Amino acid sequence: MLSTDIMELRKQLHSNPGVSGCESYAHDLIVRFLSDLHPTELNTHVGGYGVVAYWRACVPNAPTLAFRADIDALPIGHRCGHDGHTAIMLRFAQIVAQSEHVKNIVLVFQPEEETGKGAKKIIQSNLLQKYHVDAIFGLHNLPGYPEGTVVLNRGTFAAASCGVVYRFVGRATHASTPEKGLNPALAIASAIVRFDALNRITSDPKSFRQSTLVCCRVGEEAFGTSAGCGELMFTLRSFTNDAMHDLMSAADTIAIDESDKHQLKLEKQLKEPFKATENNAAFVDKIHDILSPHFPVELIDRPFRWSEDFAEYLTIMPGAFFGIGSGKDQPELHNPCYVFPDSVIEPAARCFELIMSA
Repeated sequence: MLSTDIMELRKQLHSNPGVSGCESYAHDLIVRFLSDLHPTELNTHVGGYGVVAYWRACVPNAPTLAFRADIDALPIGHRCGHDGHTAIMLRFAQIVAQSEHVKNIVLVFQPEEETGKGAKKIIQSNLLQKYHVDAIFGLHNLPGYPEGTVVLNRGTFAAASCGVVYRFVGRATHASTPEKGLNPALAIASAIVRFDALNRITSDPKSFRQSTLVCCRVGEEAFGTSAGCGELMFTLRSFTNDAMHDLMSAADTIAIDESDKHQLKLEKQLKEPFKATENNAAFVDKIHDILSPHFPVELIDRPFRWSEDFAEYLTIMPGAFFGIGSGKDQPELHNPCYVFPDSVIEPAARCFELIMSA
């Protein structure tokens, strides 16, 4: 199959987006395509709609490298480029199938990246352990950078983030006698001010902290009733996993203090937790040495504020996550006008090929 056919597959994926947990179309397309390439083993429905393909090396006792692509879409469609990432990996699969590679190769087509669940499910399948993966690599297209430019960070590539819901439970009462109830409004108002003080938007990745209010609800539209419960929702963000632990602890302290002060019960729920994508510096240096003779390479020292669940793989094995430019004037990721450029497929697949062959 020629690269033009890969582009057609990318367009099919783009026209049939599957949000996290609903990637059946992508799964079936990937399985059909890979079946024609005859991998040594082909694992389907991994962690839901994931696909893991394995090619054994042509030499004994070879190391094993894994490469990962995410396959899910946003509710507004493929506006993050996961259709493009899938197409890149399919093109790379062609290259693997046609080469006399001296490493065992594992290709991971992962679902549910946008919700932060997919990487954990792939890990829990134990396939990476079964194939004794020595290192794992992944990439993300990056609007704002020239097409084909490789973007590397020796430290954290993408931020840790976590949604947190604090529910303050008091006691509703008649609006004419609010003193007989426990209205959480003042506790929530004070917590909002204190959460804002957690922000440290600094140039130092180790001290960066971000606390973003996403939703606040108190009571109901019932003018005869003083509110008896309320919810406060924040997204917390940092550039290291240690910093996220400290930020979460500080947020909990505020919520507990305010609930105690106003005699309220407190309930907590985490939403879409992502670890920081903390690269292995030695592997980043190796990628730099491998790719710089062939592509423009930009080294950055400031992580991206968005999150990426590739981070989960890096907590159990060495590896690196990097970016490839998808156009300097391209709209940002998750913008309704964003469309993945097909011209990035071949150079990105070539990056994986060079890493495989080094």
